[in-house]
Formats: sequence, structure tokens, C-alpha cells
Amino acid sequence: MAADPSPEGLTLRPARLDDASSLAALSIEVWVSTYLRHGVNSLFADYVFSNLTPDRFYALLQQDSETFIISQNVAGIDGFIRISEGQSPPAGPGSAVEIATLYVQPRHHGRGLGRALLQAGLQCCADLAAPAPWLTTNSENTAAIGFYQRMGFEITGETAFCLGSQSYPNTLLTYCPKAR
Repeated sequence: MAADPSPEGLTLRPARLDDASSLAALSIEVWVSTYLRHGVNSLFADYVFSNLTPDRFYALLQQDSETFIISQNVAGIDGFIRISEGQSPPAGPGSAVEIATLYVQPRHHGRGLGRALLQAGLQCCADLAAPAPWLTTNSENTAAIGFYQRMGFEITGETAFCLGSQSYPNTLLTYCPKAR
């Protein structure tokens, strides 16, 4: 994939191995700002520091079943999408390809970056002969759910994100191009 200009002069490009630490830092920023609205406890802190690490991203970047497209501005990475092959949806219809992550730094929201990354990710899925990728998002994240619906996704089920003994409802969405 060649680097493509995206909104406002930003560039989309495939991730490289040396992006692992930047992907980890961006993921921590977005995950914490999205999900930890009432404070940080050890359960969530332990999750972040064990799952959103440079080593984990370095390992993911080396897997053939993982595709990362990042948004690069003049200062660094400000968003990315991760496509995971071989992941069937936990319920309902969909290709065996998951949009595992779509993160944009909060200060870059509203500039078309998420849309550009998602469109690039959907093209990647089409190239993989997976026309109906799926994703999950926290059910309380109504802004994200609305964004995905505007982009052609339909709610196709419910699942849960489990952390320790806690379970958090997630909405399952599947890309349905005819819905656009």
C-alpha cells in the first residue's frame, strides 16, 4: 500500500515494526480517555500495562493475519486502524475479518481522520475478499456507534468485554454496503 494523502494533509501508510512504541502510546491515550471516565483502578491499569505494550504491538506487526494502517502527520502518528484476519463474529453475520481497532487521538476527532482510516480499512477488507467485516465497541460509546452506522455498519448483535470478574456490554456491528 502506497502512502495516500488524507484529510488536511495527513498521510495514511502501512505500519512498520519501528511504529510499535508509538502504536502502544496512542492506544493507551485513546483507551484511557474513552473508557476510564470515573477514575483509574488497578484492574484497568493492569490491563493497559499488560495489553497495550510496545512488545505486544511489535508481535502483532509481525503476524501475516494483522494489517495496520496508520495516519502520519508531520509530528508523528495520530491514528490507526487494525484489521485481523481469521476472526469470525461472535454472533450474527459477517466475514471472518475483524476491524479490531480504530483509534484516533481525541484532539484529532472531527477532522475526517477516522473516516479516512475506516475507508482504507474497508478497502483492505475488500482486497481480502471480506466484504462484511465486523467490529465491536463499548455499548456506552454512542458517538462511535453512530459514526459506524453513518459509515454503512449495522448493529448485528451484542457481546461483552470481560476484565477480571467484570463484564462490559459491547455492541457488535457489521459492514453492510447496501445500507449506505
